[in-house]
Amino acid sequence: MTATQGESVRRARRDGGRSPQSVRSVLRAYVALTKPRIIELLLITTIPTMFLAAGGFPSPWLILATMIGGYLAAGGANTLNMYLDRDIDAKMKRTKNRPLVTGEISPRAGLVFGIVLSIVSALWLGLLVNWMSAALAVGAILLYVVFYTMLLKRRTSQNIVWGGVAGCMPVLIGWSAVTGTVSWTAVLLFLVIFFWTPPHYWPLAEKFSADYADAGVPMLPVVASRTNVARQMIMHTALMIGASLAIIPLGATGWVYGVGAVGAGLWFGVLVVRYAIRVQRGLTGKALGPMTVFHGSITYLTVLFVALAIDPFVTL
Repeated sequence: MTATQGESVRRARRDGGRSPQSVRSVLRAYVALTKPRIIELLLITTIPTMFLAAGGFPSPWLILATMIGGYLAAGGANTLNMYLDRDIDAKMKRTKNRPLVTGEISPRAGLVFGIVLSIVSALWLGLLVNWMSAALAVGAILLYVVFYTMLLKRRTSQNIVWGGVAGCMPVLIGWSAVTGTVSWTAVLLFLVIFFWTPPHYWPLAEKFSADYADAGVPMLPVVASRTNVARQMIMHTALMIGASLAIIPLGATGWVYGVGAVGAGLWFGVLVVRYAIRVQRGLTGKALGPMTVFHGSITYLTVLFVALAIDPFVTL
C-alpha cells in the first residue's frame, strides 16, 4: 500500500467511512423532508400580515424569529406527513423520490426528526415570540398530521378543503406574533387562504389524478367529474374573494389593499370561470388548462398579500 493510499484509508476511517458528498446528500434529504418551498407561502402570507398588524415595520428580530419558528413547525408537520404517507408516496410518480421512499432516510429517523422539529418550533416560538403563536403553531401541526393526514386524506374527497385549515394558520401566527391576540382581520385573512386552497390544489390534483387513483387517495378530481370540480372551484373562489373584500370595511386597510383585492379578485375570478366554461364544453389542451389555474392562484395570493404589505406605508 502506498503512502497516499494509506492516508486515504485513515481519512475514511476518521470520517466514519462517509465521504463529504454523502454527508451533503443526507443533509439535502433531511431538508427535503421539510418541503422547503413552504417557505414561499410563509413569506407571502406571514410577513405582510405582521406589517398590517403592526401598522408598519415590526421588529426585524420578531420577523426573523417568527419565520424561523414557522418554518420549523411546517417542516416538522411535513416530515411527519411524509412518514405517515410513505406507502402511498411510493406509488405516485410525483412523490416516489422522497427520502423516506428511496431509503435515503429511515422511517424511524424521519419520525424522530419530525417530532424534534415540532417540539423545537413550539419552544422557539413560545420563548422568543409569545405563547399564543406557539399554541397556534402546535395547532397547525396537529391539524396537518392528525386531522388531514391520518383522518381525512384517505377517507374523503373533501380532504384538502378541511385539511387545508393547517395551511391557513401562518396568518394567525403572524398576527399574534405582533399583537399577542387574534383579531377579526386575521380571521378573515385565514378565511381567504381557507377558500383559496381548493381552487389552488384541485387543478394540481387533476393533473396527477392517475397518481392519486393508483394510490387510493380520493382527491375530488379522482372521484368526481371535471364539471363538478370546476363548479366547486367557482364557489370557493367566490367565497375567497368575498372574504378578501370583507376586510376592507373593518378599517384596518387602506386604498392600496382595496385596489389589490378588487383587481386580483376580478382577474382570478374570471380565470376560474373561463376554465369552468371550457370544462363544461368538454375542451381540453394546454390552453387554460388546470395548471394555468394552479399558477394563477399563486399569482393571486402573491398580489393580494403584496398589496397588504404595502398598504400600511401608503396614505393619501
